[in-house]
Amino acid sequence: MTTAAAFALRKRARDLAPAAEPNVIPFIDVLLVLLIIFMVTAPKPTVDLQLQLPTRPVPVEVIIPPTIIDVDASADGYRIFIGEEEIALADVSATVMARGLAVDSVLTEEDVFAEAHVAVRARDQGVAYGAVVAVLDELKQAGFAKVGVFAQSAA
Repeated sequence: MTTAAAFALRKRARDLAPAAEPNVIPFIDVLLVLLIIFMVTAPKPTVDLQLQLPTRPVPVEVIIPPTIIDVDASADGYRIFIGEEEIALADVSATVMARGLAVDSVLTEEDVFAEAHVAVRARDQGVAYGAVVAVLDELKQAGFAKVGVFAQSAA
């Protein structure tokens, strides 16, 4: 056998021998299909962010002192105080609005609704949760944007 024939025979045997490296193309195809499926079926992030964007082209600096509403337990339910003045639940929003408008004559009701900080607190541990929530709900329904609960440590 000649050298050229032996070389051709070895080359043919090498071509017919099984390949030692794995075929990764089908593996990559399957991975890409799975990736697309997971991307399509993945839940969309649903995070709500509350932003307080300015509603006026030129912002007006509004300084309204915070209003603290006290809820006190009584024999017939609860009593509501703003400062030392006792008020009814129906009059809470009107009283807070009057206090906000009294700060500056330039303020409008929209300014007070947007900028007045109102905090509701229970004077003692005996006040029912529903009483505080009723006051909070009254303020929110009236349209006050910055309403919260005044937290105090339990003694």
